[in-house]
Amino acid sequence: MKVIKDSVHDHIQVDGVARDLLDTPEVQRLRHVGQLGTVSLVYPSANHTRFEHSLGVYHLACEALEHLAIEGRQAERVHAAALLHDVGHGPFSHNLESLTHRRTGRYHDDVHELLADGAVGEVLRDHDLEPDRVAELVAGEGRFGQVVSGELDVDRMDYLVRDAHHTGVPYGTIDHGRLVRELTFVDGELVLDEGNVQTAESLLVARALMNPTVYSHSVARISKAMLRRAAERLLDAPETDVDAATLQRMDDHDLIVALRSCDRTAAFSRRLDHRDLYKRAVWAELDDVPDEIIDADHETICDLEHEIGDRADVDPTDVILDVPSRPSMTESTTRVMVNGEIRQLGQQSPLVAALRAAQHSQWRLGVYSPPELRDRVGRAAVDVLRLDIDGALVSEVRNGLDATLDQFVD
Repeated sequence: MKVIKDSVHDHIQVDGVARDLLDTPEVQRLRHVGQLGTVSLVYPSANHTRFEHSLGVYHLACEALEHLAIEGRQAERVHAAALLHDVGHGPFSHNLESLTHRRTGRYHDDVHELLADGAVGEVLRDHDLEPDRVAELVAGEGRFGQVVSGELDVDRMDYLVRDAHHTGVPYGTIDHGRLVRELTFVDGELVLDEGNVQTAESLLVARALMNPTVYSHSVARISKAMLRRAAERLLDAPETDVDAATLQRMDDHDLIVALRSCDRTAAFSRRLDHRDLYKRAVWAELDDVPDEIIDADHETICDLEHEIGDRADVDPTDVILDVPSRPSMTESTTRVMVNGEIRQLGQQSPLVAALRAAQHSQWRLGVYSPPELRDRVGRAAVDVLRLDIDGALVSEVRNGLDATLDQFVD
């Protein structure tokens, strides 16, 4: 057994298959993958890693299995899946996942090949565990996959508390101890036991508050978009031999070195290194954006960026169009026992409707450019994207005021 001091859960005991997996290269690599990507450009102390998060998820999984009285080989499978659930993440965590998925067809939880080969595969087989079964749990498949990846998963319980702790914001605080203690299986579904509607609501509220404050903070979104643009240019650069599969196995430091070393990405790298970021030329609300823009695919987004660049008479690399997916609240499908029957939280809690409305109002389309080009790019973007100029907003970062777009249109 190994005992590790953790900033969130105090002492974590690591034993069995998890102890042997801990020192594999695949798990140790996570020491060099930031949990929150570019969020540290907003919250300087947000430098925690996927490694410590994985330890926290393993710790909570152990507590959940003990409460659920799950032992033996099935428990060991879940222990392994909990510790390994993030080994498929590329550098800067989720920041580049859309890019690598387009080119490889794999998300970070598709780890069948990764678990079957190398040191991880050897450790799993030494403990009589099938790598494919563990990979299925990582992907949230089956009865016990819900513990690792689902509406009530221990992954979410750890990252909300850990991210709040390291950013210093108070919004992610949840009673993860009670959440774990109140888990139960009913007809194969992982649910919260009777009398825990408010417990489920606390998870939903924490996620809803952390999203605009941390995960979708405007500076985090801009830096993420710039990093994604730089990584895409790196993959397309003829002078490098980096492909998407190679990129997925890099850590943060590998990618930073690659971006600094490539002529096509050096300018973006310098901007990120010096926090000399693009600024918001457009910051538009959901109701002001045409549906076809919100639902546009990657190729269409690229075409629109070029069109905005042509209209503004600037280099297309000076225009980044950032269109988030439509607001969703997966936590609202959390199952809770109420009067002896399983109900979705969205059907039971009046908070859900209010939080959905808040998500809708917080959604923003962003168009980013270098500060000196912001006015030209903003005017061009309004025309090209056919935005409702009475409601769309441009952030005047220089004086800290919000101005309506009609102030930027002739």
